[in-house]
Amino acid sequence: MAIDLKALNHNQLNELITKAQERQQELRKEKVVTLREKILEMIKSEGFSFEDIFGSKAKATRRTGGTVAPKYRNPANPEQTWTGRGKRPRWFTEALQSGKKEKDLEI
Repeated sequence: MAIDLKALNHNQLNELITKAQERQQELRKEKVVTLREKILEMIKSEGFSFEDIFGSKAKATRRTGGTVAPKYRNPANPEQTWTGRGKRPRWFTEALQSGKKEKDLEI
């Protein structure tokens, strides 16, 4: 099936490209389904379940960040601290602009 690309106008060429991309996606999806079926057959033939091999979806856990100890303290107001993560607090930026060094603000 040879297509004479030089005979196509701009709109026809764009339509051909779109159809080709859609077909490419369809083939990819078909291949994924076939592969998934093969994998499930292999798992069953060995006497295991999908969950035995890959675990259950419910087990997927998200890592949560714990609390981090403060690393810097505001010399003007010791109650204000910063862990060194995220956006710099205003007092930290102002202290640096006034000539202090990060090392001076460490706890």
